[in-house]
Amino acid sequence: MNKKTMCIWKSYRFPIILLVSIIIGSMIGLIMGEKAVVFKPLGDIFINFMFTVVVPLVFLSISSAVANMANMKRLGSILKNLLLVFLVTGLIASIIMIFFVTIIPPAQGVTLTVAVGEEINKISLADQIVKAITVTDFTELISRRNMLPLIVFSVFFGFCITSMGEVGKKVASALDTLSKVMMKMVNYVMYYAPIGLGAYFAALTGEFGPELLKDYARAMAVYYPVTIAYFFIAFFGYAYYSGGMPGVRRFFKAIITPAVTSLATQSSIATLPVNLEAAKQIGVPKDIREIVLPMGATMHMDGSCLAAILKISFLFGIYGKDFTGVGTLATAIVIAVMSGVVMSGIPGGGLIGEMLIVNLYGFPAEAFPIIATIGFLVDPPATMVNSCGDSVAAMMVTKLVEGKDWLKKVMDKEDKGLYTE
Repeated sequence: MNKKTMCIWKSYRFPIILLVSIIIGSMIGLIMGEKAVVFKPLGDIFINFMFTVVVPLVFLSISSAVANMANMKRLGSILKNLLLVFLVTGLIASIIMIFFVTIIPPAQGVTLTVAVGEEINKISLADQIVKAITVTDFTELISRRNMLPLIVFSVFFGFCITSMGEVGKKVASALDTLSKVMMKMVNYVMYYAPIGLGAYFAALTGEFGPELLKDYARAMAVYYPVTIAYFFIAFFGYAYYSGGMPGVRRFFKAIITPAVTSLATQSSIATLPVNLEAAKQIGVPKDIREIVLPMGATMHMDGSCLAAILKISFLFGIYGKDFTGVGTLATAIVIAVMSGVVMSGIPGGGLIGEMLIVNLYGFPAEAFPIIATIGFLVDPPATMVNSCGDSVAAMMVTKLVEGKDWLKKVMDKEDKGLYTE
């Protein structure tokens, strides 16, 4: 190996190993077909490990970040800009997909036999908002299915520690130490990632590969290229806005491992630990990344916004309705962003958003399994955009909070050996 090759291998060794394992797993899945599900338990072990550590990691990282924050105005600035970035990027994603489904209608020429479905329970938007941010019992917080309530609790807990002044500093320090312990645990779990992700991809390809060539092929032919283009073009733009070309280079160098992990696990929550590490490598300040990323794993879902527009357009085509008009398109954008917010961070967690689409547009109950199928097929790339979008969103929030020279300051500290975050 020459010096340049050695340098590339040293910088990208782990992502390369992950990619190779996934390629091998995918080839095995294509060759074995549905028999490849025999490898699924090996993948489930890895995902279960990640799910096990994510709840304490979210609580400790957020509560310690808030508890160790000397200036509460900074917390307010982070949260304000976080919501702004989440909303704007979700709108951009939705508008982009509307443009493409208008040019290439995903349901054109598709003939699906629509089975009569059972009546779907009506969803109250007000009830969903209450359930999204609160739970009825403390024990329900200790579940990855209630991430947003856990985040709200963690922010409040950290604020209470800060309000105690000197007395709370020992607790804040302990939380920070425990947060680092959890990240160390994640580092050890990642040693198993090549086996786990390779096995999971083998099972995934073997199980869902044939579906991509059937009735939903046209929809997938729209969604997959748009998602990939969004990943490279939109994220390039967001990273460039955040830190110029140095920001772009640091983002794409650090994001490979989270991209691969999210693509395989289909879960923003399972990807959160490696995403936090990626944001650290990029140079996002500790308090910002430990607030933005956990909240983003539940609330920031550009890939799901892209998918929601695809699903709505597909149903309009199947049922012979025109997906045109300012009112229809504006409603679709609102539903896409709204469904992205209520999505949970678990595989298949878009079911609530899909129910919202069926209910709010008045489609019959049999429409639900149609978009649920699309949801499963688009889940891997959608999750990749969702998860990786959190890291670039953290960069954007950092620029808005700390100013345009934030990355230059980080790089200057690195050059002097002073950067420790």
